[in-house]
Amino acid sequence: MLKEYRTMLPYIKKYRLKYLVGFICLLAVDAAQVSIPRYVSQAIDIVASGTFTMSALLRPALSMVLSALLISCGRFLWRYFIMGSSRRIEAEMRDNLFGHYMEMSSTFYQENKTGDLMARATNDMNAVRQSMGMGFVSFIDGVFMTIMIVGAMFTTNSRVALYTIIPLPLITMLILQFGKLVGRQFKKVQEIYSKMSDIAQETVSGMRVVKAFVKEKHFSGKFAETNDDYSAAVMDLVKTFGFFFPLISFLAGISNVILLSTGGNEVIRNTMSPGDIIAMISYLEMLVWPLMGAGYTVNIIQRGGASLKRLNEIFSTKSDISVPLDARRDSPSGDLEIRNLSYTFKGATKPVLENISLVVPEGATIGILGRVGSGKSTLLKVMPRLLDPGEGKIFIGGRDICLYELSSLRKTFGFVPQESFLFSASVKDNIMYGNQDLVPGRFEDLARIAALDKDLQLFPDGWDTVVGERGLTLSGGQKQRIAIARALALDPEILIMDDSLSAVDAETEEKILQNLLVERQNRTNVIVSHRVSTLRHADSILVLEDGKVIQSGTHGELMADGAGFYSEIARLQELETEVAENSMNGGER
Repeated sequence: MLKEYRTMLPYIKKYRLKYLVGFICLLAVDAAQVSIPRYVSQAIDIVASGTFTMSALLRPALSMVLSALLISCGRFLWRYFIMGSSRRIEAEMRDNLFGHYMEMSSTFYQENKTGDLMARATNDMNAVRQSMGMGFVSFIDGVFMTIMIVGAMFTTNSRVALYTIIPLPLITMLILQFGKLVGRQFKKVQEIYSKMSDIAQETVSGMRVVKAFVKEKHFSGKFAETNDDYSAAVMDLVKTFGFFFPLISFLAGISNVILLSTGGNEVIRNTMSPGDIIAMISYLEMLVWPLMGAGYTVNIIQRGGASLKRLNEIFSTKSDISVPLDARRDSPSGDLEIRNLSYTFKGATKPVLENISLVVPEGATIGILGRVGSGKSTLLKVMPRLLDPGEGKIFIGGRDICLYELSSLRKTFGFVPQESFLFSASVKDNIMYGNQDLVPGRFEDLARIAALDKDLQLFPDGWDTVVGERGLTLSGGQKQRIAIARALALDPEILIMDDSLSAVDAETEEKILQNLLVERQNRTNVIVSHRVSTLRHADSILVLEDGKVIQSGTHGELMADGAGFYSEIARLQELETEVAENSMNGGER
């Protein structure tokens, strides 16, 4: 576990001065604490002499007061510098982790669950912070306190001290074994906590589906089972602590018995003063904390190491989308061209796209049709490199998209995904999400183009109506139209729509498509849809099947091919429309 802490060296180096000052203050506190039993010994010997005056006790009493004052000030300072530094490190690490999340590709989020990623950013980060704060303190405090106390004991009476520390090697061995056990148990606790977080996040996010299928008991049982596993793992950890610390106390008690036996004989023989044996007892009681603290230190270090290992796994994971150091920072424009594109998901054996080639002139509209799983969404995602197509596959204006910085490349695209994700903010904020500096009147134009203006009266607070988490308070069609307006707010060179009109009625769909074609004629549009009515205005249409292009042409050309998939789907959808109209009219015409 200790090797995981190598990644903390840059943070420690940054705050080394604060740690150094805190370290000095901590040592001053330890020295002051160790000095107090000596002053108590002096006071007891003065009293035991039988001929003492209050003035004689003044010096050790004043020394104890000054030591206590030093301890108070020192404790404040080491807490400020050491604990404060650990908090700053935690904040920086959390920022770095979130930034790392932002850099990762969609493949990373397919392989890692949201609940687990959240647990690493919260629970694991807290454990690392404790190891860099109290873990550091308890380690330094334990080592130097032990050295100072044992040194003071041997200075007082080496023979008694030698007998008294006989149980210490056994305690050290137990601490080492305890650390290994705690490390394994805490790692298990963290892993179960991540699983529990993931179940909770997934259930809450899909609560509408859970309730629609009356699966509350199923998910409650699933969570309760994981919660019981978490509770059992935590209890195993508690039992370990419950056994360990009393055992340490018992062994420390044996040291007390040895001290009273050997020290008492020394006092009887007048080779030790009463003050010396009281000081030795005080030292031994003080020595219990470093011994107990060693177990505490091992616990924190092991916990921090286990959590740091989980965090290092994330930090060491690099995005599968690479960008050259000399990447272009301007946004590409021009014709969109795809050359012999094939794509296979990680771990899969069959390509989801195979030898796709097409050219979309600037300002043209291309439609894409295909069965579920034919590769339509994957084709759209490789264009802005949400999935990496590889070099020499996709070109804009004759330049490979892999030569551009990701942020510059993606500014070229306005992407309307298949599932319209909205933030828990107002309708206006969601539309202006990608562009906060819309020119006056542009927002109203966007609402009109996306056919949202007719819904304004349905929003209680107008455009300032909060849509709820993930657009909970909106219909599917409203969410899709807000997503379209959000993409258009970027004024992209290429607009990608992944079946993003599926939840709107035919009349609204026709209006939106006409608005898009008129609003900016030099914009390239790539539209995926299952509806032929959505695609019939496109300049060219591709039909995909098992990742391959099986048909291409205009609406008229594809309809002329009576045996093709496109014309077959068109006839079926026309028949569905006729049946629906007859049902609305109450029967046959």
